[in-house]
Amino acid sequence: MIVLAFAIGGCSGDRGGGTQGIGAGPQPCDGNCQTTSATPGAVGAEKLTVADVGRIVAQGVAEADARGEAATIGVVDRVGNVLAVYRMAGAQETVRITSGVEPITGQLVDAGLDGVEIVTANLAVISKALTAAYFSSEGNAFTTRTANQIIQENFNPGEFNTPGGPLFGVQISQLPCSDISQRFNGVGPGPGPHRAAIGFAADPGALPLYKNGVLVGAVAAIADGEYSLDRTITDQDEDVRDELIATAASFGYGAPRDRRADVITVEGKTLRFAQVDFDDLAADPAAAPAFAALPVGLQAVLGYTVDDPSDPPPSLRAGTAFGNPESGIRPALPADFPNVPAERFNALDAFVLVDASNSNRFPPRDGLAGLTAEEVELLLAESIELANRSRSQVRKPLGSSAGIHVTIVDINGDVLGVARTRDALVDAVDVTTQKARSALLLSAAIAESRIDALPDAEYLGTGGLVRILERAGAGQLKTSSPSAYVDAFQRFFDQPDALGDGAFAYSTRAIGNISRPFYPDGLNGPGGVRPAPEGPLSRPPGEWSLFSTGLELDLVYNAVVRHLAYVLQLGPPGGPPLFDTDVERNCTGYSGISAGLSQDAPFTEARNGITLFAGGFPIYDRAGQLIGAIGLSGDGLEQDDFLPFLAIDRVGKLPGTDIRNAPKGMRADRLQAKERRFPEDARDLFLRWVICPQSPFLDDPEVQDVCKGL
Repeated sequence: MIVLAFAIGGCSGDRGGGTQGIGAGPQPCDGNCQTTSATPGAVGAEKLTVADVGRIVAQGVAEADARGEAATIGVVDRVGNVLAVYRMAGAQETVRITSGVEPITGQLVDAGLDGVEIVTANLAVISKALTAAYFSSEGNAFTTRTANQIIQENFNPGEFNTPGGPLFGVQISQLPCSDISQRFNGVGPGPGPHRAAIGFAADPGALPLYKNGVLVGAVAAIADGEYSLDRTITDQDEDVRDELIATAASFGYGAPRDRRADVITVEGKTLRFAQVDFDDLAADPAAAPAFAALPVGLQAVLGYTVDDPSDPPPSLRAGTAFGNPESGIRPALPADFPNVPAERFNALDAFVLVDASNSNRFPPRDGLAGLTAEEVELLLAESIELANRSRSQVRKPLGSSAGIHVTIVDINGDVLGVARTRDALVDAVDVTTQKARSALLLSAAIAESRIDALPDAEYLGTGGLVRILERAGAGQLKTSSPSAYVDAFQRFFDQPDALGDGAFAYSTRAIGNISRPFYPDGLNGPGGVRPAPEGPLSRPPGEWSLFSTGLELDLVYNAVVRHLAYVLQLGPPGGPPLFDTDVERNCTGYSGISAGLSQDAPFTEARNGITLFAGGFPIYDRAGQLIGAIGLSGDGLEQDDFLPFLAIDRVGKLPGTDIRNAPKGMRADRLQAKERRFPEDARDLFLRWVICPQSPFLDDPEVQDVCKGL
């Protein structure tokens, strides 16, 4: 099976082998790419124009017409501004979310977002397009088919007894209630990164878009009525309608072939880009009619392309130029790093997030529990310096430096500082904050009380629209209590006070270990049938799916439903909408449908949710007190782990600083599960804390065991 996966991955979407359909201009980008800029702080001007967006949509429509299909097509820029949502006549207005899970026992009903049918195709194509744009860079071109491969419970999907995907759990991020993601400004494209209505997508049919080698956005299509995933990547999908239409739409803006996912390997496995290529198309994209000749089909999407339900559909919009202030991400100025000497600052080539006035959204500042602005600044600078020295695991050409985004949070979850490298993935902006807050929340003594106070998640399942309108009672809905995960956690480790005493520190790698549908990670059991047990923060057998992960989803589920109710303006027939305002910028504390989806018990430590993969660590002072946390995300799972871990250690050794990694005696790798998977398994099943690569540095490859002794 593994050999077959390699064979399929190696050839998928690359049969042409030439330059047909890729973005115009020399390839690779002959000095035009931001990653090849010789001048620190220099940025390009490439972006999608109105004419580009019209051409992309028209090419997709022409392919759909040639196949007798009716599709919804969405286009976004690199920071998630929605430039067009176009629905063809006859296209389905709603999609069904389905994971395709065949449960071990029972039936997958009312499980998280699985089976929900109230999500519109408009919102689904936005989430799909955001995924392709946010997971790509000038060094790697990833699609939603790539995302599908790296976020499931096994990597590769369908290969039993292999660990979870490198980005397991990332789909529950970039949420509509996030305090980090930007919202539509009521006018047009503005500073991002922007949010997604239902998180990241695993549904094939979204591809990144390039101009002259520069990533400028993404396009997505939905024609099959489903928002789903591919659970077995070792075969050829029978239904690739979405992918064919998106491929046609991307013609002339396609990813350079030397940077597509199918020439990149992770853990020795080739990634997938697409199952189709330009030579599979039914129509010639270059002959597509002009957008102006198409029937009216542009959509008004509340909260994404319009800010008032009565607004008409907008015209096509131009995108922003990434790395310029208009995109919300720009080169750092000396004032953004006031304590870093000029020579060191110039070598950083750092970038920051900015608002519409070009002001740094998250300049380094003092925390409440002891972290100082200078320590925050030093952590950001050290992380970037280490990344610039480190070998990227997923970026072309080989030998490229790692692209990273790093976030520091205070003891209450407030962001104390943010910085990034020039071509870092955009998905990291929200995810790194989730990572830092995840490590903070579970390491703090308030974790149990915060989670116990949350209302139950009330799952919609099928018939969701009716249930919202009737405010169905708990007896008609499947409920999940967040506090049950605390109980399960304490039983699992035989620690009655766990999560309530702050006695242990948790990295996001450790949190991921106990959030998998089987423990330890990767052991499904004989024949792929998992006898026992799931991790204590995961849903149980028959209920777990990619869209029903456990505590991760339960924390934010009601808020997502509240947002959908607002965007769709749900209300009784002939009556007003249930909600005339959008969801708050805090995903926690929303009651379920039966209580009106009101926000009753929010808390700040997880206001944009949590995540389940490596790169987040709590920060302590020298007295052993928790004072904050750090999250980092970049071009590989081990890089996500060792870079922030090493940055804390190095800054903590500087004169005048008072920070350190968690004391060894407190780290979660001292915790041992009391239940063993198989009676004959005599191994000690401890959690993991950090995994560091052997030789990560480009400038000094002889350096080994970079985390030894730490």
